[in-house]
Amino acid sequence: MTRYQAKIAIDSRLKKASASTYRLRIVHGYHGGTALRDMVRSTYRNHPKVLRVEAGLNQGETDLVLRDLF
Repeated sequence: MTRYQAKIAIDSRLKKASASTYRLRIVHGYHGGTALRDMVRSTYRNHPKVLRVEAGLNQGETDLVLRDLF
């Protein structure tokens, strides 16, 4: 995906996320460059539905945490 296509897909998922959704895991990869990773981490850091952005255990993933479990 391009950065634009990825942003459209993530925005769509955030709109459809219900109140019970805990997190969205974004798989962006890491061998082909960092454009998608940087876009996800910078764009959604200040998004109103996203509580925090966490780097996943895998270098190719970023988690958008929408709410705390407790």
